[in-house]
Amino acid sequence: MRTESFTAFEGIYHGYRPAMNGAPTVVFANSLGTDLRVWDRVVALLPESWGILRQDKRGHGLSVAGPSLTIETLADDVETLLDHHGIERFVGVGLSVGGLIMQRLAVRRPQGMTHLVLSDTAAKIGAPDIWNPRIETVLASGIASIGDAILERWFAAPYRQTEDFAMWRMMLERTPATGYAAVCAAIRDADYRADLARITQPTQVVVGAEDSSTPPELVRSTAEGIAGARFETIAEAGHLPCVEQPRVFADLLLAHLG
Repeated sequence: MRTESFTAFEGIYHGYRPAMNGAPTVVFANSLGTDLRVWDRVVALLPESWGILRQDKRGHGLSVAGPSLTIETLADDVETLLDHHGIERFVGVGLSVGGLIMQRLAVRRPQGMTHLVLSDTAAKIGAPDIWNPRIETVLASGIASIGDAILERWFAAPYRQTEDFAMWRMMLERTPATGYAAVCAAIRDADYRADLARITQPTQVVVGAEDSSTPPELVRSTAEGIAGARFETIAEAGHLPCVEQPRVFADLLLAHLG
């Protein structure tokens, strides 16, 4: 079995596995309050010849926090890794805030990104009256103070009764409050609705049917703004279908790449 090498470069902790025999390289960007392990179950289902690049956002996982974060600077970090590993062509897969990052890379690297997959995301996610109170609460009282509310949006009810649900609670609650708040602010300030028409890659958009963080109608509206994008709802999943329904997610990715 081929494995990724995990290391840090310029403060960005990431895993990398080069592609073999002309196979695609898939670049993953994960969601708020998670680290690169959110993709473990999907990566395990992909062909071993495929290349993999995934990373912890600033202020999450093992990456060094940045003094000021925007979606643009988070996209800069991914480009730093692309250049470091000499990746010229890739498939972009973004979950939630990772979807915002991949939307930027789709526009920045129209020739380099061959295909795009957006999961449980939108061109604009929420408004300041949602994000500002969350930022204040997290900085004052910690992420655990709102953990239950977040996790209810992340997962469908049946999954919250499973044994490994506790693992995801720990991942969320161990995210540094300052890092979490900084990415909240980056999401709050991002609005890329006017740029959706600039995305030219073949695009697959998916959403968990029970996602209340980025509800299906919001995600569908984003898909409708991208020419030729396909939209799919994943049953029995909330905001993280790559965790709850990895086989469905992987099959959609495989079909999208043809």
